[in-house]
Amino acid sequence: MKNIAVIGAGTMGNGIAHVFAQHNFNVHLIDVSEEALDKGLATIAKNLDRLVVKEKITTAIKSQTLNNISTFTTITEGVKGIDLVVEAATENEDLKLKIFKQLDEQAPKSAILATNTSSISITKIAAVTNRPEKIIGMHFMNPVPIMKLVEIIRGYTTSNEVTQSIMKLSEELNKVPVEVNDYPGFVANRILMPMLNEAIETLYNGVAGVYEIDTVMKLGMAHPMGPLQLADFIGLDVCLSILNVMYNGFKNPKYAPCPLLVNMVQAGKLGVKSGEGFYDYSENRKAEVISKQFS
Repeated sequence: MKNIAVIGAGTMGNGIAHVFAQHNFNVHLIDVSEEALDKGLATIAKNLDRLVVKEKITTAIKSQTLNNISTFTTITEGVKGIDLVVEAATENEDLKLKIFKQLDEQAPKSAILATNTSSISITKIAAVTNRPEKIIGMHFMNPVPIMKLVEIIRGYTTSNEVTQSIMKLSEELNKVPVEVNDYPGFVANRILMPMLNEAIETLYNGVAGVYEIDTVMKLGMAHPMGPLQLADFIGLDVCLSILNVMYNGFKNPKYAPCPLLVNMVQAGKLGVKSGEGFYDYSENRKAEVISKQFS
């Protein structure tokens, strides 16, 4: 597999494209918007510049990486001659099912179709295609160029051959692939999201403030980032979506999203991406605790 298509030029998509391109794969970065593609390429270039400054790569590698990426605004053109597609669109089930129906129709019959979903059923996605044995989850962690883990999620009918191919491919990207089975939230988010939700509940119940909760977890549990700031970084809308998938999938109240999280998403306070969440990112993207009561 040398020809890779990545669907979506956002945070995860451009990171995935960056990693493949830096390892000399031919990458087709696909998004419906030219503006999104330009922004994605600019982010990749900026991240490569950081690596050059740190002397982890040369300027020649930066140039080659960018040259390995071509952009497309349609799936039809973007998946021609592709060996693997990695879908990294918004964490929305209906959108992903629509994309995979289109990919199944237009990608080469030999191509493996992977999704970067962090919670949605691989089996359900595979069911809308005529190649369920070639559908797999390839869940990268954010920021993709730095984080080593890739959760490899087998759907009910994903073949052993496809699973082993994607495990091997992940290792070629200098990642550490971990195979898991297809249940809501997989492993990473099944454990992470209830912790973030509990931190939000702790704030909602007035046990402590934003700074205090995050400080306890950073200094007491050696977490590099507090749970509320991490939720902002992930995106509160994404956290809510994942919790809803888990709650609906397990019908267990322990996965029910905190009312405060629901209200903040409805108010458009999504974290870093919107400039405000539990912290204020409006000035120089520096996180400052918002001085108000959350309830």
